[in-house]
Amino acid sequence: MSEHHPTNAEVAAKFKQFAFPSTATYYAQAIALERGRGTWVRDFDGNTYLDFFGGILTVSVGHANEKVNAAAYAQMQRIGHTSTLYPNLPIAELAERLVRLAPGKIDKAFFCSSGTEANETAAMLAQLHSGQQELIALRHSYSGRSMLAQALTGNAKYRAVPTQVPGIKHAHAPYCYRCPFGLTYPSCEIKCAQDIEDLIQTTTAGQVAGIIAEPILGVGGFITPPAGWMKLAVEIVKKYGGVFICDEVQTGFGRTGKMWGVDHEGLAPDVMTMAKGIANGYPISAVLARTPIAEAWTSGNIATFGGNPIACAAANATLDVIEEDKLVDNAAALGKVLREGLDELKQKYAVVGDVRGRGLMQGVELVVDEKAGDRTPNPEATLRILEETRKRGLLIGRGGLHGNVLRVAPSLIVGRSEVESALKILDESFAALTS
Repeated sequence: MSEHHPTNAEVAAKFKQFAFPSTATYYAQAIALERGRGTWVRDFDGNTYLDFFGGILTVSVGHANEKVNAAAYAQMQRIGHTSTLYPNLPIAELAERLVRLAPGKIDKAFFCSSGTEANETAAMLAQLHSGQQELIALRHSYSGRSMLAQALTGNAKYRAVPTQVPGIKHAHAPYCYRCPFGLTYPSCEIKCAQDIEDLIQTTTAGQVAGIIAEPILGVGGFITPPAGWMKLAVEIVKKYGGVFICDEVQTGFGRTGKMWGVDHEGLAPDVMTMAKGIANGYPISAVLARTPIAEAWTSGNIATFGGNPIACAAANATLDVIEEDKLVDNAAALGKVLREGLDELKQKYAVVGDVRGRGLMQGVELVVDEKAGDRTPNPEATLRILEETRKRGLLIGRGGLHGNVLRVAPSLIVGRSEVESALKILDESFAALTS
């Protein structure tokens, strides 16, 4: 008797039956993915897709990367788990590599399992180091699922309960397309950053622990700050005693065409958080900090799964692939091709209001009619585009406060022909939307 091969519908139905109802899936009929290789994935019905979202910017060097999988398997054969109570070679090597790759004077590393944990750790470090409790976060930002991370998040959709951790103040996001002050860059003189000083002076005790900011707001819809915003925002926060926490969970490891998203700003963070692309899908995250800040944590500290040797081995191999194959350069070059194609779609279709991003992290905001000046968010069109691209074999993401932003972010190994194929599918999908 042959073994039963489940269908896409069967796997999706079982998932829906037993998973939390709040666990979201894409598409009217969820796709259950069975396997992948490189930039391609296949579902249980045998349909293949060009993956331009990669597990939310996580599959950095391609699905089933042979070098990464080989490193993880070799480590499995040696020892699979130790916890941070027992140092292992992969965690020591990874800590050294990340510290050497980080900008500025960062020289200590701590490992955990998710971006949520990393951001929570970073926030507590800032509070311990500064002796202050109040933190500045951004509207439209996303920091994770814990109570503190939800409090830092500037999006009601991801805040499960109304009363959360006190002391979090949300500054205006550098959202030029929808400027909260109705101004235009650069004549605005970066009012959204200047307003942070007023926020501190009027809503805090006058001293803050720090600011946490993503170089590009990922879940927020790939909101990309204008030149000079981050520098001014950080200067203001430091004036009032705070540290700069740079959230590189989505932007790190070459995604933006530079190793770190913050490299575009020429700044040196006091603390950095990272996850997702660090190990090509293996669950690991890291917090990097300057020694005086790391030393502020004097109580007991342990992460059971932080620095798991298998995940660390995978992360080291992922860094090897990024460096040996010059994938940061590839992200910059192919990101330029991708952006040019998306800009052409903006000129062609009135439903495209804004195109923004860096490297292989590009957002497309959909509105009612940009050419007529109607920038009303259009989440219905966004859902339809997702369905149209799926039918044509392309997987992309969705985000933004109103769910009206397409998130386009292929693996760093993507080739020019694949970018061109994705752009062709997007063009056909927009044409189907407007026909």
